[in-house]
Amino acid sequence: MPLSSKERAELRAEAHHLSPLVHIGHQGLTDALLQTLDDTLRTHELVKVALAKSTEVSAKDASHAIADKLRADVVQTIGRTCTLYRHNPELKRKKGDLPPWR
Repeated sequence: MPLSSKERAELRAEAHHLSPLVHIGHQGLTDALLQTLDDTLRTHELVKVALAKSTEVSAKDASHAIADKLRADVVQTIGRTCTLYRHNPELKRKKGDLPPWR
């Protein structure tokens, strides 16, 4: 189910303080990169991705391609950085715990 604009705004606010966890280099969207990103989304849910200047694809195109392949939502794309979100119902959560990306 796609994110509502309110959910997207809340995630944008949360992502503001995050550092990029995954970096896309000049090789672009390789299988190894997608696997790493899949693992990172599974454990963190909210992930910032940085694209190198030498990457041939635009950040917007890359973010939508990744989101399609990994069943994630694009929270935002600014410059060469995009933020992705994918809820993981299997993560153990206790009431009052911080979200997994903190």
